[in-house]
Amino acid sequence: MTESQTGTMLESRTKEPLSHSLEDYLEAIVDLAGAPDAPIRAVDVATKLNVSKASVSKAITNLKEKGYAVQPYYGDITLTEKGYEYGSTIWRRHNLLYRFMTEAIGIDAETANYEACQIEHGISVESFKKWEEYLAKQGIVLDK
Repeated sequence: MTESQTGTMLESRTKEPLSHSLEDYLEAIVDLAGAPDAPIRAVDVATKLNVSKASVSKAITNLKEKGYAVQPYYGDITLTEKGYEYGSTIWRRHNLLYRFMTEAIGIDAETANYEACQIEHGISVESFKKWEEYLAKQGIVLDK
């Protein structure tokens, strides 16, 4: 197998991969925003992820340094095009995994949510694409 066939999401997406934690922040912002240019308050991200506002501030600083987010001093958070695309990819993976686990194989919602979060970070790009195609054939698709 080639490296591209076996590489995880973190290894195969970017030259400078994001941590799972930063991916979770991008995913949460995409989920809260619902649209590429929608501003999000840091307190809403903190509530969604059950973390402190200080943790959000640190994560947003990292995302800004890497070109994934924009936030004026004490202002709302918006994602760059790159940030929204990355976060949308993670959001999509999570939600398809969650739907598969709950709808197709009957895993309870809490367990499915936790395990989808674990898998979304580790599955390779190629494997997820094939898995997504399979799910579409089974009628499990996302509109977003």
